[in-house]
Amino acid sequence: MIVLLGVLVVVIGFATKRNPLLVVGVAGIATGFLGGLSPGKILAAFGEGFANSRAVTIFAITLPVIGLLERYGLQEQARNLIARFAGLTTGRFLTLYLGLRQLGAAVGLNNVFGPAQTVRPLAVPMAEGAAERKHGPLPERTREKLRSFAASADNVGLFFGEDVFLAVGSILLITGFVNTSYGTHLEPLHLALWAIPTAVCAFVVHGWRLLRLDRQLERELLTAHAGTPVVEATQ
Repeated sequence: MIVLLGVLVVVIGFATKRNPLLVVGVAGIATGFLGGLSPGKILAAFGEGFANSRAVTIFAITLPVIGLLERYGLQEQARNLIARFAGLTTGRFLTLYLGLRQLGAAVGLNNVFGPAQTVRPLAVPMAEGAAERKHGPLPERTREKLRSFAASADNVGLFFGEDVFLAVGSILLITGFVNTSYGTHLEPLHLALWAIPTAVCAFVVHGWRLLRLDRQLERELLTAHAGTPVVEATQ
């Protein structure tokens, strides 16, 4: 039981708002020593854990790449691209993104889209560009609202789309638990098929909210522009 004191280190570290990486590292070292491991074995355990979870550190490569792309005009090119489609409003574009996100998650392509690799560098500039094409310069409050709707389209699409994929972890966990606990023979295909109506309903509901965004933007920006004082030019 003394080994569980490492959990206490984690609780104290998070309660005192220490660096999470430092807290987890100290807790791991403390747990290793309390469990009777030598410093070499503790270091080996850290190395093995890092090697087995190296996909978690992929951000160390993707974030600099996205930063370089943005530095050399990725967001500007996204705005120029959306300007070519006159009929593609902000709400319609985000609804299209929602559908693509759901379809991608439904076939297991969870990492093709995402907040870091797609929403920030592409979806947000295109949504803002569509709004600027119709309404002109946008207030900062409106930009924040568009960013939140773009993030919601990504989250809703992923959350309700990934359950349609047979090999997603949640479906495998449910089938394994139910079959083991209740002696049934539940197939992942059954859960995936039952997830389709839920995904369709989520697309309809949130897609309707995204389409309503166009009217909301029009009312808000008309009110904002009407309240802007007109400065007369001095001769």
